[in-house]
Amino acid sequence: MTSGDEKFETATAQPAAVFARLTVMKKRSDFVAASKARYQTSPSLTVQMRNRGDDDPTVRVGFTCSKKVGNAVARNRAKRRLREIARLDLPALAKAGHDYVLIGKKEATATRDFEALRADFAKALGKLS
Repeated sequence: MTSGDEKFETATAQPAAVFARLTVMKKRSDFVAASKARYQTSPSLTVQMRNRGDDDPTVRVGFTCSKKVGNAVARNRAKRRLREIARLDLPALAKAGHDYVLIGKKEATATRDFEALRADFAKALGKLS
């Protein structure tokens, strides 16, 4: 039982986490445009970076793996790993208004140690910046 003179504290609104907004590229034309821009290779992946040149600060990211990576299971595993790297690292490392395409490599993307894969990604982005 509570008496009428007790005061309950209400939860105060916490500031929303500030993340660079990432959207996933789906259209082929976006991937083709990114393929004509700068790129950097690493032992486990290739990163393409394109400045869109518009006033939209949104960071867009795309993922691709060719059939050289392996069968559908291997390609999907590689893309899942690339998506996780982008989710963890791209908001902090990306430039606003840019498109990024992460390309998986044969055998390396799906099997490389995850921390080494993250290090390769950070190094490739550092060279592109």
